[in-house]
Amino acid sequence: MGIWDRLRHELIDIVQFLDDSSNTLVYRFERFQNEIKHGAKLVVREGQAAVFVNEGKLADVFGPGTYTLDTKNLPILATLLGWKYGFESPFKAEVYFVSMRTFTDLKWGTMNPIMLRDPEFGPVRLRAFGTYTMRVKDPGVFLKTIVGTDSRFTTEEIVNQLRNLIVSEIAGVLGSSNIPMLDLAGNYPKVSAIVTEKMKPEFEKLGLDLPKLLVENISLPPEVETALDKRSSMAVVGNLDAYTKFQTAEAIRDAAKNPGAVGTFVGMGMGQMFAGQMAGSAGASGGAQMGGPGAPPPLTQPSPFFLAIDGRQAGPFEPALLRAKIASGELRPETLVWRAGMANWAQAKDVSEVAAIFGSGGIAPPPVPR
Repeated sequence: MGIWDRLRHELIDIVQFLDDSSNTLVYRFERFQNEIKHGAKLVVREGQAAVFVNEGKLADVFGPGTYTLDTKNLPILATLLGWKYGFESPFKAEVYFVSMRTFTDLKWGTMNPIMLRDPEFGPVRLRAFGTYTMRVKDPGVFLKTIVGTDSRFTTEEIVNQLRNLIVSEIAGVLGSSNIPMLDLAGNYPKVSAIVTEKMKPEFEKLGLDLPKLLVENISLPPEVETALDKRSSMAVVGNLDAYTKFQTAEAIRDAAKNPGAVGTFVGMGMGQMFAGQMAGSAGASGGAQMGGPGAPPPLTQPSPFFLAIDGRQAGPFEPALLRAKIASGELRPETLVWRAGMANWAQAKDVSEVAAIFGSGGIAPPPVPR
């Protein structure tokens, strides 16, 4: 330090700290050899406290205001230094300015999931996150237990320690609360209040106060959330059998909008599906009769027919669709039909299976007027 800096610090007569930062908790007032001029002015602003330390011992603490530094305003320091009749020369003492304001929006969160036993899902892992506010409650205790001789102490130097204290308490509260996992979202205020009350004594040991702590989110690991989403989807669907039937009906309706695909869809897909459903129903009601030894083989389904309509091949069509063709007039007794196993096309009236439809269920169309 140069001679001019030394002289300037010796002549200083105002002890103050103008804090333009947002994270400074404690600032040590710097001067040459810690000398303060007799009669100097101490300025402590709102939201601050000034702590005098002499040879490592805590002396006087000043709140907001302007003070003249003499034996009257420094009773403890005067006793420590043995000033019986006042003093005229500079005296040595360290002055620490402590911020007493409330620091907000400090984050806390679990680094690893908390293992809990949920009454509905069994063992689960939860993560918790939130914010809290903090302020210095006792400058002397905070200086002695945390700051020490640090010339500038910031929130970054203590938030990790406070976070660990909060997370440890959160784990205990969640483990003993017996609140079901799915009900935690509605109990955030309750959990926050419990943790705040339990944490206040721990903060007071450090000279701090915990005005507010908020639980913002308690969540599951991604893989557990995925499994829970699947379970929720199944609950929304409800009866899977009814849902399957509904999907089948929707598929039939969509296929009916495409006349060229109706026969193929019904003949191949629907025939197999309904046959499987009927077999399952019969097995459920009389499984011993249908599935026992020596049961007859299932009946074979007749092949669907193709029609020659306006010189073009159409189909294949099951009996139900043939009745519809008869009703619409597209299938007449003289219409040519064919199915697998027939050598050539033949008129519908000459094919016994089709002729039977005309006589039992289908209505034969009247003769074409001449």
